Amino acid sequence: MERLEQQIQFIIEIDKLKQVVRQTYVTDGSRNENSVEHSWHLAVMAMILSEHANDPDIDLLKVIRMVLIHDIVEIDAGDTFLYDDKHAESKINRELAAADRLFNLLPSDQADIFRKLWDEFEARQTKEAKFAYALDRLQPMLHNVITKGKAWQKHGVKKSQVIEKNSPMQEGAASLWEYISDLLDYAVAEGYLFE
Repeated sequence: MERLEQQIQFIIEIDKLKQVVRQTYVTDGSRNENSVEHSWHLAVMAMILSEHANDPDIDLLKVIRMVLIHDIVEIDAGDTFLYDDKHAESKINRELAAADRLFNLLPSDQADIFRKLWDEFEARQTKEAKFAYALDRLQPMLHNVITKGKAWQKHGVKKSQVIEKNSPMQEGAASLWEYISDLLDYAVAEGYLFE
């Protein structure tokens, strides 16, 4: 029962991720999404878009597992807005401490699995992590285009910043980067994104 109790406590703890609000708006623009909604959306995107991964032999289940847990650390560390360079300086230390605490709520074998998946996502060295990262970058940009740049405009984000922060997604899904690049041009032309 001790093992089950640890698992249940972790399950209860991760419910707190529903309270972590992101800067990205849901597609109808009515409110900001939370980190659970974001992670779920990425998991479904992985299933739909896996054929666009640079490496066709990715382990899709691993990608799905990675995107479902990649933001759990935000329970303690909070969500750091991609374009907030000031808070980005402390992000890694906040997230490492959160990973240590949160994943260690699990039984040690599961804690090890979750931590390795999270570390792999953060390192972006494997084909799965690169594809998962590409999805993580694609989703907020799509939402911004659909909401007519609502978060971009709120924070005065420029196209050059979007390209700088998101272009590494090419390492995991070059075709998705090409697609979103065209949408960025459209967003500028429509006035959703500052040049």
